[in-house]
Amino acid sequence: MNGTKVAIASPLLQIRELVLDLETHGQRVRVLDAISLSVDPGETVCLVGESGSGKSLTALSIARLIPEPPAHYRGGEVLLCSRDVLQMHPEELRAIRGRVVSYIFQEPSVYLNPVFRIGTQIKESLKLHQPEKANDAEVVRLLGAVGIASPGLRARDYPHQLSGGMQQRAMIAMAIASEPSLLVADEPTTALDTTTQAQILQLLQSLTKQLGMAMLFITHNLGIVAEMADRLVVLYAGQVVESGPPLEILTRPRHPYTRALIDSVPELHGSAAGLRSIPGSVPKLGHYDIGCRFAARCPHQKPECDASPPPLTEDSLGRRVRCFFPLETNGPAK
Repeated sequence: MNGTKVAIASPLLQIRELVLDLETHGQRVRVLDAISLSVDPGETVCLVGESGSGKSLTALSIARLIPEPPAHYRGGEVLLCSRDVLQMHPEELRAIRGRVVSYIFQEPSVYLNPVFRIGTQIKESLKLHQPEKANDAEVVRLLGAVGIASPGLRARDYPHQLSGGMQQRAMIAMAIASEPSLLVADEPTTALDTTTQAQILQLLQSLTKQLGMAMLFITHNLGIVAEMADRLVVLYAGQVVESGPPLEILTRPRHPYTRALIDSVPELHGSAAGLRSIPGSVPKLGHYDIGCRFAARCPHQKPECDASPPPLTEDSLGRRVRCFFPLETNGPAK
């Protein structure tokens, strides 16, 4: 794991017009609608949006980790290294899971097996994808690489003997053990305190650079996007509503939803009275109006917004926005 990677045609991941239905209570509801995004080799793309926007469902679809049923992929492509994951057989899927794309989830205590030692669980990951390295020395090296002190001792610990931050570091060690090309980090700092969050974010940035990995980083925290992302994708109600360079979007958002997300971030020296929130809530999965899905919460709503769904348009600089009346870009977000 010296940072050398086999050359991969750009982009590493390309999701094109992905449509996903979920079966619930005997009915199928559309949860992802024409999702399109890409991740280039070595690039970090941040996927943001409120809970219920479809971030995790998009991430899980990359390796088809949602059981089928209840999942039904109704259209589009998920191209990983130029191969369509939606057309792969189970044996092919097992080969890419962990080896080409690997995942880090929030709440590591849920995903670590409580009855096996940390070292044993990391070694199992190595046996699947790097059997020649499935030994105690490699386990210790991986734990040291993610910043765990006394890695030889910690390898013999059970998950409950580690703090939340150390558990997450152990999960990261398992994720990078197979030297994946793409790391998917699904809100990996949600359950951690502020100091530990900063340490984990710094670790992920360091590892992606050191190992030459690309990363899809999923978060609802816009405060970390500017430092983490090479590109930003905003999701709302199962659709991409804006994407482009993070600095441009954070300083000059074009979609009212993006603007509302930015405005709801507390300011360092602000008062509680100045906190702003987005009125209403994300629509229930599959229960969408015929027009713009954000219209009911949008301060700029016009009759046209309710009549038909707005298309996702792209300008000459590659910025995309799904809005009939996008905001002007000649002023700052705040």
